[in-house]
Amino acid sequence: MSDEDPALVDATLTRLLSDHPPRSTDPVTFLRAQFDAGLAYVWFPRGYGGLDQPLSLQTLVDERLAAAGAPPSGRITNAIAAGQGAATIVTFGTELQKRWYLRPLFTAELLGCQLFSEPASGSDLASLATRAVRDGDEWVVNGQKVWTSGAQSADIAILLARTDPDAPKHGGLTEFVLDMRTSGVEVRPLRQMDGGKHFCEVFLTDVHIPDTERLGPVNEGWAVSQQTLGYERYNIPKAEGRGGGAIATVVAAWQARRDKDSTTARVLKAELMRHWAAVEVVRLLQLRADALRAEGRSGPEGSLAKLAMSVTSRRLAEWAPALLEGHGGLLDGYGEDEPHPWGVDEPLALACVRSPALAIAGGTDQIQRNIIGDRVLGLPREPALDRGMPWNRTMHNAT
Repeated sequence: MSDEDPALVDATLTRLLSDHPPRSTDPVTFLRAQFDAGLAYVWFPRGYGGLDQPLSLQTLVDERLAAAGAPPSGRITNAIAAGQGAATIVTFGTELQKRWYLRPLFTAELLGCQLFSEPASGSDLASLATRAVRDGDEWVVNGQKVWTSGAQSADIAILLARTDPDAPKHGGLTEFVLDMRTSGVEVRPLRQMDGGKHFCEVFLTDVHIPDTERLGPVNEGWAVSQQTLGYERYNIPKAEGRGGGAIATVVAAWQARRDKDSTTARVLKAELMRHWAAVEVVRLLQLRADALRAEGRSGPEGSLAKLAMSVTSRRLAEWAPALLEGHGGLLDGYGEDEPHPWGVDEPLALACVRSPALAIAGGTDQIQRNIIGDRVLGLPREPALDRGMPWNRTMHNAT
């Protein structure tokens, strides 16, 4: 990666905005031009949507483009594919895969999902049972994936499958790019308790994948997946500016209350301020982690940021309906996107119902605590009876 060169990025931005004014340019045309200019992922190599610049400069690019009215890219509208998926492909993909996938993923002309978790392999991802068996120049895949965000609209998927059942569970995995329109792929959306159908289960029956769609060496998929998951945690939404985001919605609900002076109201206000301070601490923690990353360093702030965001957001979402008194238990527009009758951006009761997902997406809170204990605090690892044992001798659900 080259040394940081803000002047290069600024000049490239100026040229892009001059040649393709966002407010009068077709969105896809603009995003293609942004990719070709190296402003899609400034930290990627030149020719692949980047400028070989530090990751920290991408924030400056995004903020200036947003202020100019640029359309949202796939990194916003399909973060799984255009975020960690693209980062995995640029690192481990072949030249053909990079040329074929990176640009349309960024422009959202190509949508994607991530086929990792399974019914019996969520937090312990390495225990997964989906099998990929070599057949000449192809792999034949059988298994089931679950909790796959956006699978019902995805064109491609990043798939992690077991290719050597005789190896220890971390050692016999391989990662692939899968065309979701391939024969044998069945997607079933799952109805959630908030009424939505964002997550899916995916059944794979004799699915053929060309070996040319493999990402990285055979049986080294665990290392590839860690790159994918690392960017997934980076893609977790960050706290907005001071007082913005979810806490702004909760403050608006407080302002809409008629009763602000009773004993109950004063207790609620005190709780509101406690949550406001917690959200602000998370925002500052993320800013510190970003500053360290920009300097090429990392500290415990980076490991703590995802956990802190999860815990803080979930507690806020579970408490917020109390501000609405009796209305706090009502769900409006179950499974639909409807304006909230009390004038806030999202029904607080609906946010409360959705809150358990915050502790699961991108790695559960328990897993994050294990990572922090092991890699940050240096505590002993949890006992693992299957460490070093061939996968086919461990306890698992056969597929």
